[in-house]
Amino acid sequence: MANLGEISVSAALNLLSAFAFLVAFAILRLQPINDRVYFPKWYRRGIRNSPRRSGVCVTRFVNLDWRTYIKFLNWMPAAFRMPELELIDHAGLDSVVYIRIYLIGLKVIGPLAVLAFLVLVPVNWTGETLEGVKNLAYNDIDKLSISNVPDGSKRFWVHIVMSYVFALWTFYVLYVEYKEVAAMRLRYLASENRRPDQFTVLVRNVPPDPDETVSEHIEHFFRVNHPDSYLTHQVVYNANKLAKLVQKKKSLQNWYTYYFNKYERTSKRPITRTGFGGVVGTKVDAIDYYSSEIQKLSEAEALEREKVLTDPKAIVRAAFVSFKSRWAAAVCAQTQLSHNPTIWLTEWAPEPRDVYWRNLAIPYFDLTIRRKSVRSFIQGFLPGIVLKIFLILLPTILMMMSKVEGFSSCSSLDRRLAGKYHLFLLINVFLGSIITGTAFQQLKTFLHQPPTEIPKTVGESIPMKATFFITYIMVDGWAGIAAEILRLVPLVIFHLKNMFLVKTEQDREEAMDPGCLNFATYEPKIQLYFLLGLVYSAVTPVLLPFVIIFFAFSYVVFRHQVINVYAQRYESGGSFWPDVHRRLLIGLLISQLLLMGLLSTKSVEKSTIALLPLPILTIWFHVYCKGRFQSAFVRFSLQDAMTKDTLERATEPNLNLRAYLKDAYVHPVFKGRIHFESPLLVPDEENNTLVLTRRSS
Repeated sequence: MANLGEISVSAALNLLSAFAFLVAFAILRLQPINDRVYFPKWYRRGIRNSPRRSGVCVTRFVNLDWRTYIKFLNWMPAAFRMPELELIDHAGLDSVVYIRIYLIGLKVIGPLAVLAFLVLVPVNWTGETLEGVKNLAYNDIDKLSISNVPDGSKRFWVHIVMSYVFALWTFYVLYVEYKEVAAMRLRYLASENRRPDQFTVLVRNVPPDPDETVSEHIEHFFRVNHPDSYLTHQVVYNANKLAKLVQKKKSLQNWYTYYFNKYERTSKRPITRTGFGGVVGTKVDAIDYYSSEIQKLSEAEALEREKVLTDPKAIVRAAFVSFKSRWAAAVCAQTQLSHNPTIWLTEWAPEPRDVYWRNLAIPYFDLTIRRKSVRSFIQGFLPGIVLKIFLILLPTILMMMSKVEGFSSCSSLDRRLAGKYHLFLLINVFLGSIITGTAFQQLKTFLHQPPTEIPKTVGESIPMKATFFITYIMVDGWAGIAAEILRLVPLVIFHLKNMFLVKTEQDREEAMDPGCLNFATYEPKIQLYFLLGLVYSAVTPVLLPFVIIFFAFSYVVFRHQVINVYAQRYESGGSFWPDVHRRLLIGLLISQLLLMGLLSTKSVEKSTIALLPLPILTIWFHVYCKGRFQSAFVRFSLQDAMTKDTLERATEPNLNLRAYLKDAYVHPVFKGRIHFESPLLVPDEENNTLVLTRRSS
């Protein structure tokens, strides 16, 4: 185990590395040629102009103003200038709620560190147990940990009392934050601009009808059961194959543009090969080859488009149904439409950019089977794979598995992936590092032990792994932050596109890759650092400053990125917060169980009885918060819906809602190409209590 001096040297080296990253970031972001990489959000909004449009040749590419390099850290205070309400308007509630997780880390771990250093560190340091053991190798960090307290000592009651203090403080912070985030979500929903998903419900498992098409059956059902509020609907088409053709055609067009630009520069006809990657196969003229391939794909695309629009089998038994008011949509989304609970299933429609169209084509009956299959795969096969691949590949694999489960929105997929990724970080990084051996060996060890012995096995290993986790935080944490702020991969890709594919300003706009806030992979890593802080707060407090530094610097970096870089893929109104809250409490519960196991190995009389109320209190707190706040994240109150409807009718009496919703939920491959005729009712039909039907009965 490394001693305190070695850890100090390592920390100093990491601080120097961090300073080097900041200098590199300052140099890169100040260059005019990189301006679109580090400020893409402002370009996309038309607020920022390229500094390359003016100045002499050199200054269009390189910043020669030495005064700007002196203030290379001015981006940090700039990240705090935008107030939270303005930041919500600028970046969305999802982004603001996400960066609050780092702030919660500071609010929880900061006071815990102060208390631990004031109370627990002196208790541990003066234990003098390690000094009295002959032939025992130890270091200064061990003397600061609970390992330096003699077995059976009454000093352990200080740790027990402080564990209650730590838990109560964590409860307080999490309660206040849950309450605040719930209030922010309600305010956001009440004040946000009109969106199609406020009026729309996703209806799945539409039952078959022998006399009517799917579209006619849906219209008939809602005109009968929602005669005063139904407005229109858009059936879902299985256009997955068409979407692949469109994507492949776009890729070929990029290659065509690349070779055509190359020909214009050199006046020499470029050559490519017809095989894989253009490196194997017959040599052909590149421009003619890709022009021919694009023509073939265009013809195949036209045929597939016609097939999708004319083949009844291409229509999925699902639809986006829109209503005349938010109130009516809320009623439909939150009630059972049929006496048969397995048909006419409704849920709030995701916002249009949040829809994961590929999974809408999955029959609803298949979803349950798929999720059972994925769960079995995870439990039985994936742990062996995880041991043989890099963790960097794990999120991609887990996302593929989440897509198989059939979720209909990107936000649902991200939340599902975050849950899986958190579980594997917990098992393979945390538990896998504490207990030596493979995951299967750990599992066998646990299976052959009584349940009460498992916390002991894990707990007694915790103090010995403190330096490992300190190193892990410094290496993994700083590497992640550096990659996030330097954006080297987007930087290289942008310049390659700019060199070979860009011909117009529009092309240059499309070449920018602002990226997005990847909640599914970032949040589980935050949870791991939370877990380390909670576990080691009562065991080896010297780890806590490293967690605090990580949270502090991450908060500044991600606030800067949210303001200047990231583009939103979707907006869910912070709907992921209940998952964040639950995983934080799981970390707290694990820390309590491990402390119980550790103290049980220290011959502390009645320690288990003294600590037993803690996990019970934690579970009760979770149940209380879930009942108190979670409804704000899964339901929309009829009172708030009616308020927004009334206000909108008063301010916009001539609003044509049908025109506003007409193309909102049309599959992206059809947008701008084909006009879908939605059911259009004349005024007399809207007021008619009789519903036309083609049924023979």
